[in-house]
Amino acid sequence: MADGGDTEGDVDDPLNKGCRLISVTDLPSITPAGQNLKEWLQEQFCDQPADQCEDMRLHNSAHVGDLNTLKSLLEEDGFKRRINEKSVWCCGWLPCTPLRIAATAGHSDCVDFLLCQGAKVDLVDVKGQTALYVAVVNGHLDCVHILLEAGANPNGSRHHRSTPLYHAARVGRHDILQELIKFNADVDVDYQLGLHSAPSAPRTLSTLGLCPLYITAAYHHLPCFRLLLSAGANPDYNYSGPVSREALARSPASCLLDAVLTHGCQPAFVSVLLEHGADPYLVPWEEPEPEVAGRRRVEPEALHVYQEARRCPRRLTHLCRLAVRRAMGKPRLGHIPSLPLPEAIKSFLLHLD
Repeated sequence: MADGGDTEGDVDDPLNKGCRLISVTDLPSITPAGQNLKEWLQEQFCDQPADQCEDMRLHNSAHVGDLNTLKSLLEEDGFKRRINEKSVWCCGWLPCTPLRIAATAGHSDCVDFLLCQGAKVDLVDVKGQTALYVAVVNGHLDCVHILLEAGANPNGSRHHRSTPLYHAARVGRHDILQELIKFNADVDVDYQLGLHSAPSAPRTLSTLGLCPLYITAAYHHLPCFRLLLSAGANPDYNYSGPVSREALARSPASCLLDAVLTHGCQPAFVSVLLEHGADPYLVPWEEPEPEVAGRRRVEPEALHVYQEARRCPRRLTHLCRLAVRRAMGKPRLGHIPSLPLPEAIKSFLLHLD
């Protein structure tokens, strides 16, 4: 299945929820076998030379969630100056800031305290991961909320291959997805597509798998699929503007609707995509070809919904709703419930009718 990056391998494993509460004094010392590698990582990627970073109590406290030790250490000027320092720590090989470490482990009280003490919310590690990104990957909703409230970029960092929203969509975390959208995460964001030198250059569809909306369909997360579309996700993602027709012939799916059908998604996926404006004529086939039918798992009822959309013109009310939502733009769709309009109109604009 397509993915936006090696997300699981990029972050440290969260703490075992069943383990006993530990403090800094319980942590193991570095073993001789690992000492040379840690020293090399320290030398290559850490903010300070190894001889100036021997005291890792600040980073270790963040790892185990020892808030009392954090408070005690940050009363000292020496540790206050190191609050944003990236360093190798007791149980990790990747040089990180204390905030990044606490967010990975899900210690929300430590995350909140570090931010109040001046930790920079959007610093990245050597892999381009922000504290928000690792909090999302490890499923820590409370940390996600705290970091977003503190001003974290909901789209993560351009230096990383994936985004917080993409990962939440991929694993079906509707609650985290909702939180990111509330703080204006771009539901169509794809940093790799932004690397094109010329906006008018033909865009191939080989990047469809990096679309958050696509990945929710590929993993059959219908509530997340609905949420993204409701927040303004483009139902014809990567099909606006010039397109390389040669690439279309080689691509496993020419558009999102094509992908939804060929992934064997439920009819509801097709219906909601069409309701939000997907163009059925972008799919290069009306009937699955015989030689393809065995390989593709097109759901018969979903296929029927798609074929009916091709044969029947759209209702005027449907076109009006699409036009109003398009005129409002993605950033304003969340304000529809507060508009001075009848409830029936608001429900109609929100696709709740």
